[in-house]
Amino acid sequence: MTDGHSAPAPDAAPATAGDHTAAPVPADVRAHGDHHTQSQPHGLKEQDSAERLTPRPTFMEHLATSRDSQFHLDRQDSSELDRYFHGPRDMDKHSKWPIFLRMHGSVTPKMILPMLWVAGWSTAVTLISAKVHDLSISNILLTVLGFVVGLALSFRSSTAYERWADGRKYWSQLIQTSRNLARTIWINTGEREGDLGKEDLLRKISAMNLILSFAVALKHKLRFEPDIAYEDLAGLAGHLDTFARDAHDRNIINPKAKTLWKSAGEYLGVSFAESNPRKLIKRSKKPIGHLPLEILNHLSAYVDSIVANGTLVSTLHQGQASKKKKNTDPIYKPGQNANQMTVTMLAVFNEVLTGTERVLDTPLPTAYSIAIAQISWIYVLVLPFQLYASLRWVTIPASMVAAYIILGLATIGSEIENPFGQDVNDLPLEVYCRQIALELDVITATPRPNVEDFMTRADNLVLFPLSQNGYDEWKDRSVEDIRGALRAKVVASPTALGSDASTVVASISTQPKQSV
Repeated sequence: MTDGHSAPAPDAAPATAGDHTAAPVPADVRAHGDHHTQSQPHGLKEQDSAERLTPRPTFMEHLATSRDSQFHLDRQDSSELDRYFHGPRDMDKHSKWPIFLRMHGSVTPKMILPMLWVAGWSTAVTLISAKVHDLSISNILLTVLGFVVGLALSFRSSTAYERWADGRKYWSQLIQTSRNLARTIWINTGEREGDLGKEDLLRKISAMNLILSFAVALKHKLRFEPDIAYEDLAGLAGHLDTFARDAHDRNIINPKAKTLWKSAGEYLGVSFAESNPRKLIKRSKKPIGHLPLEILNHLSAYVDSIVANGTLVSTLHQGQASKKKKNTDPIYKPGQNANQMTVTMLAVFNEVLTGTERVLDTPLPTAYSIAIAQISWIYVLVLPFQLYASLRWVTIPASMVAAYIILGLATIGSEIENPFGQDVNDLPLEVYCRQIALELDVITATPRPNVEDFMTRADNLVLFPLSQNGYDEWKDRSVEDIRGALRAKVVASPTALGSDASTVVASISTQPKQSV
């Protein structure tokens, strides 16, 4: 697995929850490529398997031959200029340039062509007014139209940022829930004796991979990347029986290189050069399904299996992991606050999935977008006529400055409206997935902590910083001594909790009956 989380080897796929031998499948069903059928192990060969599911080793072999060509994933073969103007931004890098001089993340490249157009337009108006006929008009429109443009840009910016903030909120919720579910699986799910314990351990690791694969699959879905053989996803979910696996297309993983004119057009924000973001989905020859939801189904099946085999015995943890039930308190009434519901982790995964899809699929209505763009351009084009009477030749640079401000704000709103893309200002989804992978590795790096091991250690300074004595010393004292020391932590002044803190406790412990 990429992003720091180790995936099982291709030839040793771990047993999954609810795994059982599949029944033979009729030939007519196999011929139609039913994605629910997988009657043969991966190692068997069939000559008539063109419509069958692609075995997992094929994905790994594919990655070995196409890793360098995944331009849209890691951009290893892209130029420095491409990495500079594309994103998302690397949060680990720090720039010492003053913020008003920075280009990384700026919309200046997309403003070049509009600024050239405004410069030519304002120059033409100024020349005609100075040499042929005065075209100047009253500048009263500056106030009237300026107010309208301000309202339009404010609305555009606020709605776009709200979508960006909602996207970040959902991914924060995903990270938090991944931590909670991983801890429940790793710590609160037991392991049986003997070979069953080894099987339980491998299934727990596989469940951890499913948690990460949900986040990675969600990232690709939000970027309209429908395949399963991406480098960071194939090792995690390539063994699952999913629609995306059946619809795997090598051409989707290896897109054609962009021409110079197309790349330049995208840098400059030319709308004619931009591709349909859903083109990979539209080109799919088979149903691509809903990979994050299908992964969630497999994860839910695993949770049901550990409840059934008795390794997850706590009803509290069972409810947290999978079920969503109403509060049974008699004072509960329908329609009360949502906090009256026990919303659990798999349900939260589904809420994150639905919420991010809402952000992605519900942009600002087209009528608003068109009207705001038209209002902004009308104001910019009328501006030279209003400025010429007062500024004369300064009308040209003044119009360009005003256009940069107005059109720049409109461009920013358009860029951050979809926070899940590849722009510099979009959310760094790769960073979030790597964070989840690293934290899952941290959780699984050690077995479940034994309470006796870490609670009774001699270096457990139970009353730090008041006392430097360890657990063993305090275990030999009376309950009155311990409670008196706890009170001393509150009563003692901050200066008493310095280097002489142990002296304070020592004096208390020598007089156990004395009131502290």
